[in-house]
Amino acid sequence: MRFAVIGAGGVGGFFGAMLASAGEDVMFTARGPHLDAMKREGLRVISPHGAMQVSPERCVGSPAEIGPVDTVLFCVKSYDTERTAPDLAPLLRPGTVVISLQNGIDNEEKLQRSLPGGTIFGGVAYIYSTITRPGEVTVAGGPAKIVFGPFAGATAEHRRRATELRDICAQAGITAEASDDIVAALWKKFIFITGAGGITALTRLTLGEILAVDQSRDLLADAMRETERVARARGVRIEEHYLDGVFDTLARFDNKTRSSLYYDLVHGKPLEIEALAGTVVRHGATLGIPTPVNRAVYAALLPYHLHNSESIR
Repeated sequence: MRFAVIGAGGVGGFFGAMLASAGEDVMFTARGPHLDAMKREGLRVISPHGAMQVSPERCVGSPAEIGPVDTVLFCVKSYDTERTAPDLAPLLRPGTVVISLQNGIDNEEKLQRSLPGGTIFGGVAYIYSTITRPGEVTVAGGPAKIVFGPFAGATAEHRRRATELRDICAQAGITAEASDDIVAALWKKFIFITGAGGITALTRLTLGEILAVDQSRDLLADAMRETERVARARGVRIEEHYLDGVFDTLARFDNKTRSSLYYDLVHGKPLEIEALAGTVVRHGATLGIPTPVNRAVYAALLPYHLHNSESIR
C-alpha cells in the first residue's frame, strides 16, 4: 500500500518509519531544518523497537512531489490544519483515505471542509515522542498505539478499508485498532491530552512529579474532569469511571515524560493551546459548564503561543 506521511514529527515519523521498515511504500513530508536534514541524511527514528532509518529519497517538502497514494497519515500540528489541508489534493484519488493523527477533536471537520471529495477518518495516537534534533525522532515511551475509523454513516467500503489498514499496521508491528465509535475515541484522548498537556506545560513538571503531590494530582484530575463533563454534555459516550481507569493506568508507569505542549513551550514554538484548553473553554461556555482549570491554563499559555507564532513569521 502506498502511504504519505504529512508531518514527519514525533507521531508521523515513528508510525511512518514502522510501515516503511515493514516494506510498505511510504513517503514523508516535513519543513524547515528538519526537512533539510532529512533530505541530506534521511530520517532516523530511535525507539524501544530499535533504530530505524528512512532514506533521503523518501523525504520531500510537498505533497505535490509525491502524487496519488492509498492512505495519508496527516500529522501536522493542529494550528496548521486549515493551512495545510488544501495541499493534500495531489495525494487524492478515488478511495484514498486521510487519517488525522493530531491533537484535538475538530481537525477532521476542517479536513472535510477543505477536501469535500476526500474520505476522512478520525484517528488517535498514543505515544510519547518528539523531534530531538533535525532529522531525528525519539520515542520516549507510551503504548505506541493508534486507533482510527470512519465517522457515522460509514459505508461497508469504509469499514473494509479500516480493517485493511489495521491489518497492515499489525503486520508492521504497530498496535492498531479500527474503532466503531471514533468520536468517543477522539474525546477520550482529548480528555487525557488536554489535562496532561496543559498541566505539564503550566508546571514544567513530569507526569510523575505531578502525580506524586496530592494538590497537583488533584489539579490534573480537575482539568480532565472538566473536559469529561463537556464531552458528556455533547452526547459523547464515555464510560462512567473512565478517569479512574486513566489514573490506574498512569500509576503503572514510570511517568518521567512531559507533553508535546511542554516541549513546544520550552523550545519557543507555537502551542496547540487553542485546540486543547481553548476548545474546552469555548465548549464549556456554550454548554454552560464551568471550566476554571482549563480557563487558567488557556489564559496562562496563550500569550506564549501568540508570541512564538509571531516570532517565526
